[in-house]
Amino acid sequence: MTGSVLWLRSLAFNVGWFTGTAAIAVAGMPILLLPRRAVVAWAQAWIRFCLWWLRLTVGLDHRLRGLENLPAGPVILASKHQSTWETLAYTLLFPHAATVMKRELVYIPIVGWAMARAGNIAVERGDGARALRGLVRDARAAIAEGRPILIFPEGTRVAVGAERPYQVGTAALYRQLGVPVVPVALNSGLFWGRRRFVKRPGRITVEVLPAIPPGLDRETFMATLRERIEGATARLVAEAADPERTRNNPVDVDGGGA
Repeated sequence: MTGSVLWLRSLAFNVGWFTGTAAIAVAGMPILLLPRRAVVAWAQAWIRFCLWWLRLTVGLDHRLRGLENLPAGPVILASKHQSTWETLAYTLLFPHAATVMKRELVYIPIVGWAMARAGNIAVERGDGARALRGLVRDARAAIAEGRPILIFPEGTRVAVGAERPYQVGTAALYRQLGVPVVPVALNSGLFWGRRRFVKRPGRITVEVLPAIPPGLDRETFMATLRERIEGATARLVAEAADPERTRNNPVDVDGGGA
């Protein structure tokens, strides 16, 4: 597929994405006054539209595998973050999760308000110990409701092949909440790159990895978490270069999950 075709297909996606998002947001504003369950259902309908449009225009879909590694009961999902894609799709793949996000996102009209009403956890960057205390407090409340916590340990999107330190928030949650941490790897950045306009056709793979049980010391936990996420992510990136292997792997779902 030529570069010009990819560019045009990406343009079609962006136009439909922004137009559809604006229409769904305005039409659904009254839903913000309803309980969290209704807000989440509204958000899922919007994201289903986005992923359908992405598949139709760009030819990009996804699969989720490794759900057998997800323990019963409350957990912390610690995921690799390469793309805007997972900030959308994870609302479907892990529909009950309370996602740790930047507080500035809450101030985006309608969409940001919906993120807050859906029960996600907003953290003020650069607020040090105060931010950590707020993160632990809000995460503890979500766990008490039986909801998993979803956090991106690197704190931001990181391009494929690049490295960034894992932040202290994940370790603080692991120590204070006393629940398993489930690492999650993906290869979304190959198809929808960080700060890249062009999206590429293919299939994004998200893989849930074996859980890390509570009780490890901080250094051992962080080393184990990084090793599992980065190792599996590198494998998924390499796997995407082998279409025959990808076709032979079982196709998973575009919804469900934690």
